[in-house]
Order: sequence, then structure tokens, then C-alpha cells
Amino acid sequence: METIALNRNLEQVVRQHLDAFRVVMIQGARQTGKTTLARQIAASGTFLGLDDNDLLRIAREDPVGLLAGLQRPVVIDEVQRAGDSLVRAIKMAVDIDRAPGQFVLTGSADFLTVPNISESLAGRVGILELSPFSQGEIAGRKERFLDRLINEPAALRSIQASAVTVAEYAERICGGGYPEPLFMDHRNRRAWFDSYLKTVVARDVADLTRARRTREIPRLLRTLAARTANQLVVSTIHKQVGLGSINTTSTYLAYLEMVHLVDMLPAWSANLGTRVSRVRHHPKVYITDTGLAAAMLNASPKSLARPTDPARGQMFETFAVNEVRRQCGWSDLRIDLFHYRDGNGREVDLICETPDGRVAGIEIKAAATTKLEHAHNLSLLRDNLGDRFTTGVVLYSGTLALPLGERITALPLSTLWEA
Repeated sequence: METIALNRNLEQVVRQHLDAFRVVMIQGARQTGKTTLARQIAASGTFLGLDDNDLLRIAREDPVGLLAGLQRPVVIDEVQRAGDSLVRAIKMAVDIDRAPGQFVLTGSADFLTVPNISESLAGRVGILELSPFSQGEIAGRKERFLDRLINEPAALRSIQASAVTVAEYAERICGGGYPEPLFMDHRNRRAWFDSYLKTVVARDVADLTRARRTREIPRLLRTLAARTANQLVVSTIHKQVGLGSINTTSTYLAYLEMVHLVDMLPAWSANLGTRVSRVRHHPKVYITDTGLAAAMLNASPKSLARPTDPARGQMFETFAVNEVRRQCGWSDLRIDLFHYRDGNGREVDLICETPDGRVAGIEIKAAATTKLEHAHNLSLLRDNLGDRFTTGVVLYSGTLALPLGERITALPLSTLWEA
């Protein structure tokens, strides 16, 4: 089995945060490389790993004593396991000494939503998310697609033809971005994800939430995998899974989001005048890694390469949205992501909006050919937004950049990491 040791595109951002914040939090799903990155950045300091039960006991019982006199910066791995007592001790330490870069914390649960942590370290902590590897990181490059989408859309329209085939896209989708299973075959990758999910449920969800029905979580995740890239209607999920009350289903959905296995893409709305009505506010749900989603659905590269496969379109969309999300972490711009659907069912898969109001739209198609009709909803968006609309892109599995109208272009999906 191959292994990879690659640079992370988020590293420079983490270093910049260390120069500005007393505490830096690197959070993300288990096995994405948070510990490796933190130890690399803070190699001259002290490492405390709270997956060690003896160290965890001390961190809970005497956190002030544990931190006293340690060489800075201090890396605390899986900090959420020690709960409020350790976080309060960190707060006390950085309030006494206000120098930046004292603590690097990692966590496999969302620091702001963990039930046993009420102290937010507000004003003291910079929070970053480390996702599974992006396609650019696997190729050894730092993607700038998002920056060009907003600032240099004309440059995207003149890209060279892509050599990536539909079969290769399907391989990349099933490979996902977790380092260890990336180069495994289909059978071994499925076994790795089964074991991985059991660890996440036992070590994170059950330990942090005291949830009583954690055995249902893999079934809930499989249900969400079958609906990835679709609007999340909790009542529909509840009918399929049946976790007691609908409130219980909502709570368990939040647990999966807390441990970074699913993401919600909120609905976007803007004052587009009378031509757009009744914005539907359901978010869309995405499995955060297509390798995990493929394992949950027992999808293979061979099956996803077939145009008739029912999961093909949503898996291609999930793959593209995940890649864009990852690039948000190191983009020079602050970009918020949304989906759009109006009351007449007109949709745009991905809305990218900057704080100054500029908007780019992205449609994602699994097909290897593109049509003018694929740009229809982007054209409506362009006409309603006027100058706020920087560009519209249809990402597809073909090879050429093709014009589809004013400020709208079809681009190969690989443009996300090759441009």
C-alpha cells in the first residue's frame, strides 16, 4: 500500500494565525492530518496527546498544573476530550501572558458545538478547519481557482484542454482525500471506512455527547450519503431512519456535522426583484469526503463512470463542492458559499459571494458534453445581478473550455485544481 506525505495548503494560514492569535485551533475530521500539521508547525514546543488516557485524566483533574512551565508553543491534540476544565486553564494562561502563538489545539469535533465545552476562548483563538487532501494537494500544487473565479474570470476562459477522462474522475471521486485509504483498492477502502466510522462514533460522538443511540449513526450517514447534494428535509430523513422523535433525528444530524462528516450548504437569497419568488430555505447536505460517501453507497469507479448510474450526478457535485470548500481555507479572498433555488425550481448548484457583494455561480454536470441549456439558470442570475455577477461556470467532465454566453463558460472539472 502506498502512503503519501504531502504539504498542506493551509500551513501558511496557520502560521499567519500564530503570529496574530494567542491560541490557534485546527479542527477537522479524524485522520485528516491535523496532528502532523500541528507538530510540524510547533516542532520546538511541547506535545500533549489526549488520546492517551493517563494524560487525559491529568488534563481533566489538574489542567493548571499540567500546563505550568511547559515549553511554548504547546500542542494539545484532541483538546475537546478534556472538556471545559482544560479550556479554562488555557484561557487563564493566555490572559496572564498575552503573547501570540502560545497554544496550538487540534480537535476532531467542532470546537464551538461540542456539548462539554462552554468556554469559547473568544478574542483569543483563531479557528481553522483542515479537510481531507484536496486534489491540488495530492498533485503538489496550491489551487487558486476561487481567486481567479472572482478576480480573473477571463483567465479561466482561456485554459488549455484537460486530459482527465471520465474514468479518472470516477477514480478520484472514490479515492476521496483521506491520506490512508487514498491508494487502497475498493474492498480495502470500504473496510477502512467501516472501521473509521466505528472509531468516530465510539471516540467522539458517544464520548462527547453521551448519546444513547449511537449504533444508528452509520445508518443515518448511509441515508445522508444516498441524498448527498440534495436539499435536507429533516422530516424525510426521519421517516427513513426513525430515530425516535424528529428532534432526536435533528440532534443526531448535528452530531454528524459536529465531527465533520457532513456539511450543510445554506440557501442563498438576494433582492433580485419580482422575477424571483418564494426562496426555499432548506440547506443542501453534503458528505464531506466522496471516498467516505462511495464507501457508504458501495459505489466503485466502474459504476460511477457509467452515465446510467443513479448516484453519478450527486457524487460529481459533492466532489466539486468539497474541492471548492477546501480552497476557501487558503483563498486570498473571503468567500461565502451557498446554493440557490427559487420557488419555480430554478437552481444554481453553488453561489460564491464576497463581502463586497460580488457573486459567481457554478453549475456542476457529470456529463462529458455540455449544452447551452446548462447555462440557463446562470444566465437568469447574471441578468438579475448585473455588474455584481463576475462570471458563471458550468463544470463538466469534458475536456474543453467552451463559451455558453456572456460571462458564462463551460470548464473541465479538473480546472478546479489545474487552473
